[in-house]
Parts: sequence; structure tokens; C-alpha cells
Amino acid sequence: MKQRQLGGEGKGAPGGGTQRCYTYTITVKRFHPAALSFLPRYNAVWIIFFILGLGTLLPWNFFMTATMYFTSRLKDPPMGLTNQTLNQTLKEEDSRSVLEAKFNNVMTLCAMVPLLIFTCLNSFIHQRIPQKLRISGGLVVILIVFLVTAILVKVDMAPLPFFAITMIKIICINSFGAILQGSLFGLAGILPASYTTPIMSGQGLGGAFAAFSMICALASGSALQDSAFGYFITACVVISLAIMSYMALPRMEFFQHYMETNRSRPSADEENKMDLLNKGAAHKLVEIWVMALSVCLIFTVTIGTFPAVTVEVKSTVANGGTWETYFIPVACFLLFNMMDWAGRSLTAVCMRPGIDSIWLPVLVAARLVFVPLFMLCNVQPRYYLPVFFSHDAWYIIFMIFFSFSNGYLASLCMCFGPKKVPPHEAETAGAIMAFFLSLGLALGASVSFAVRAMI
Repeated sequence: MKQRQLGGEGKGAPGGGTQRCYTYTITVKRFHPAALSFLPRYNAVWIIFFILGLGTLLPWNFFMTATMYFTSRLKDPPMGLTNQTLNQTLKEEDSRSVLEAKFNNVMTLCAMVPLLIFTCLNSFIHQRIPQKLRISGGLVVILIVFLVTAILVKVDMAPLPFFAITMIKIICINSFGAILQGSLFGLAGILPASYTTPIMSGQGLGGAFAAFSMICALASGSALQDSAFGYFITACVVISLAIMSYMALPRMEFFQHYMETNRSRPSADEENKMDLLNKGAAHKLVEIWVMALSVCLIFTVTIGTFPAVTVEVKSTVANGGTWETYFIPVACFLLFNMMDWAGRSLTAVCMRPGIDSIWLPVLVAARLVFVPLFMLCNVQPRYYLPVFFSHDAWYIIFMIFFSFSNGYLASLCMCFGPKKVPPHEAETAGAIMAFFLSLGLALGASVSFAVRAMI
């Protein structure tokens, strides 16, 4: 037997901030240093968690950024798709059908409420359904939904049935996505703090990738039907990659070490299988309540305005030019996702404010200012509030700080939460943090109706 200390995947492992190191007694024959020596060079486990993070939010982002495709099929009377181009769908209509006008709000609500419900249910079923089945099963179901969505692109359908089927698919991908996300954060809680960062960074890249794909389709001027089909097939490829990555994860010696160490601790199984509402989990919530409420508020503010409000802002400098076509795809979707990704990724090298700093909740609360700022931009149509920030530059500046702060502060909270409890309780704490993240998303989706109505 030999004493060794392991606190990360290696000296080259991504991540910053203070990490706890624990001394474990291990058998040299089973965990010889040479068995782990090749992993730091490639950061294999870090990369796998990045791909899995990409797979959790990519489905939702592809649905969200394909809004033009969905709304084009909700026009009254319905419009043919064969000769319709993406550029043509961006032209403003004099009037919109009820389904078209309410699509963004209803889509957000149908995404975030199931996300909350199934994140909560995940805390109960994670002791009854194996982790492997929860993660791999969730990815497979999402893959099937996207395959069906790609097929339906080629099928003509009346607006109302199409609207209903689309909302059912959004409910489905976010329900299984909630189980996937909660299980993934719980799994990352067993590893060092830096291994939550690749999940958050991968989620941020998912949005940027979807937005970039949409812009490429706009630039190509391809038919709407072909572009939408390409969107969803691309999502299928990425989800398939995530499934293969998860299958490779248990073969990594570094990952095996932490799983074995977690199982070897006294009462580890009982601690990791606690429900959110039992006494033990309530004790954990007391320890992490600041982080939990912070991540909830972060996403309440974000989803309360993005995309339901931000996507309705119109350019005041385009004057019918090319910028009018690219304004929302670039200034809203791409800019938000790129800066959000940058914020999430920054926690790999910088984790300030620290885990116990008062500045973290203060900065989170300060993000409330973005709600009135976006409401006073050139959101159209509007009935009550004046336009105070009419120039496009104001909107872009607000979006930069709004999205960067979302990614950075949320990633800090998700990293710090599981580290405020003992290591053998980290998986349950990670699940609790995922629940409050989903609660913020659901609250934000509900608030978005009121925010939009006040404009």
C-alpha cells in the first residue's frame, strides 16, 4: 500500500482557483502512477466533459436559433417552403398570426418549466435509475427527437398541428435534458472543481455553434427547407459524438480513480442517493444556499429577457441594408453565445471573487439592471415605454456585459457549490445546484411574459 495525493488530472489540467487535495490510500498494483501518466498530456476526461456539456444545451439552442424556420411555418395563411429562403424570412411582416407572435414566449415556457420539473424529479429517481442509464438514455432520446425533427422538415403541415408538435418536441428534449444535466453536474461534483468548468464551457459553445450555423445558412442564401434540415442533422451528429464520448469515460483511469475513491468512503452510497427534500439534503442546502440562490437569480434575469425581449429589438442604423438581415443573428444570438462562452471558459484560469467572497452575490444582484436596459432599447412593437437607447451600439454593449456576466458568474456558482460540502456529499450538492439553475430558467420564462407585456 502507498500514500498518494491527487487533486487534478495533472499539472496541465484546465481550471483555476483553490482546489482541495485529499490523501487516499490506494494499491500501487491497481493505480500505478504510470497508469495515469498519459492522461494529463491530452486532458482526456476534461475534453469528454466538455463534449457532454456541449450535448446538454446544443438541442435547445438549435431549436431557439431556428426560430425563423418555425415562425415561417406558422404564418397565416401558411407559406410554401420550397422556394422560401432564410433571408426572406427576416423581412418584417405587417401583421403576424397569433401563433407566430406568441411562439418565442411559449417556446421558452415549454422549455424551462419541464426543465425545472424533471430536474426536481431527477433528485428522486437518481437513487432508482443507474447513472449510466440516465445519461446515455437521455442522449439517445434527444437524438431520436432531432431525427424526427429533421424528417418533419420535409413534411407539409398546417400551422396549428405544427405548433403543437414543435412544443411537444421542445418539452421532450428539455425534460430528458434536465435529467442529463443534473446527472452530469452530480458526476462532475465527484471530481476536482475544475471539472465543472468544461461542462459550463461546452454549454456555452453549444449556443455559439448553433448561432454560427444559422449565420452561415443566411450567407449561403440556401432554401429554408434545406437549411433547416442541415441544422437538425448537424445537431444529430454532435449528440452522437456526445454518446460515444460518454461510453469512453469509464475507461479513463483518472475517472476510475475518483469513482473508486468516492465509493470507498464511509456511507458514500447513502449520501449520494439522498433526495433533495430529505433531511440530509436540507442540511446541504443550508451550506450552499448563497450559491444556489445566486445561480437561480442569474438565470431568472437572463431568460426573463433573452430571447423573448432581445430578439424583438430592431436595428435603427441598417436602413434596409444587409445589416438588417444579420442584426439579430449576429448582435443577439452569436454575440450572446460567444460572450457567454467566454465568461464560462474564463473560470478555467480565474475564479474570482472567491468561494466565500461577498462580492459574488453582489455582482449577481447587480445584473437586475439589464432588465430595464433592454426594455428601453428599440423593441418593436411597443405600446407603453419610450425608446431611450435607440442606437444599435447601446444594444450591443448591453449584450456584451449581459452575456459575459451570465457565463462567468453562473460558472463560478456551479463550481463553488459542490465544494462547500464534504467530498462524499458533492454529487448531491451538484444535483441541488442543477435544480436551482433550472428553477431560475423556469422563473425567467414566466417573467418574460410580464417583461414583454410592459413594453
